[in-house]
Amino acid sequence: MAVNLAPPDPHSIHPVAGIELGVAMAGIKKPERKDLLVLRLAPGASVAGVFTKNRFCAAPVRVAKEHLRNEIRALVVNTGNANAGTGKEGVEAALRVCAALARELGCEPRQILPFSTGVIMEPLPVERIVSALAAAIRDFRPENWISAAEAIMTTDTVPKASSRKVRLSGGEAVVTGIAKGAGMIRPDMATMLAFVATDAKVARPALQRMMRAAASRSFNAITVDGDTSTNDAFACLATGRGPAARSGKDLKTLADAIVEVSGELAQAIIRDGEGATKFVTVRIERGRSEAECRRVAYAIAHSPLVKTAFFASDPNLGRILAAIGNSGIRDLDTAKVDLYLDEVRVAKGGGRDAGYREERGMAAMKKPEFTVRAVLNRGRASATIWTCDLSFDYVKINAEYRT
Repeated sequence: MAVNLAPPDPHSIHPVAGIELGVAMAGIKKPERKDLLVLRLAPGASVAGVFTKNRFCAAPVRVAKEHLRNEIRALVVNTGNANAGTGKEGVEAALRVCAALARELGCEPRQILPFSTGVIMEPLPVERIVSALAAAIRDFRPENWISAAEAIMTTDTVPKASSRKVRLSGGEAVVTGIAKGAGMIRPDMATMLAFVATDAKVARPALQRMMRAAASRSFNAITVDGDTSTNDAFACLATGRGPAARSGKDLKTLADAIVEVSGELAQAIIRDGEGATKFVTVRIERGRSEAECRRVAYAIAHSPLVKTAFFASDPNLGRILAAIGNSGIRDLDTAKVDLYLDEVRVAKGGGRDAGYREERGMAAMKKPEFTVRAVLNRGRASATIWTCDLSFDYVKINAEYRT
């Protein structure tokens, strides 16, 4: 059950000029469910992307990275099948889908970006996808963002969408995005797909810089279970049908909006984590570098013992301190470390705080949302990531994933 996560309000999700979205039922894994999305871009749009660092990256990731060198006219996304671990045949299948969509849209196959998510090591049902492309195209509408978010879901319980309007020097720009993901989530990036679009006019190099910064502060700052998927992809689209981001101030305003939308989507993924009952912010302060702080944060967030304690609302401080000590910071002076659950100081100078009472720690952890904060007292850097607990349902969902 999603933690404090409601489906997005359709009235809050703004269309992006220069983008049409169409959805169809291709029957890829289950009948009578949306499982195919086609997104068409106006000519001249800028597109940037970041992808999984998993060496077993899926066939569509390999194709999309190659096609990004060209002007992109459309994206095609299927759920139910990851087309990963499928070798040469998987690449050929992804290219066949691109070629079929290109014929329908009157462009080149190299102008199509393919994306897939779902079960790994199963052949992509190309014929079903190709047969459903025409229906997706007939469904093209600029306002189709919520339906698009539904079409890319796998174990997600709710669609994920976010939108902003921002004022640039040349007028009002829109930033709208959708994402999917609930498990196999960790940085670099996650078993997630995310698509964030703006109607602002932005050169591709600037757009790439914006999205890398956004990824670092959103999709690369979350973890459900520490596993990195084969199919992660984050694409950022700028159609140029709205105001141009000319000045440094314009670029910063737009970049901030992309970070906000991406951050909201990333946190929605954690709130919808498989079996999650708690949304946990892990903040590390006064480290020597941001990288060091993130390393400590992930040591906490990836520990199964810590995550099961989160689920039980058990302030088992030894588990958290052990995770910090196991983060690989060799010269960490544990006698300087303070630890907090929300505003309750539970450890001071590396040991149990003299004034700490366990009922206060338990009260903090019983809440559906709380913060674990560790103060290393060795520098000025800090980092924040978001995670969830590890519940009985997480095991059940993943044990039954292919059934």
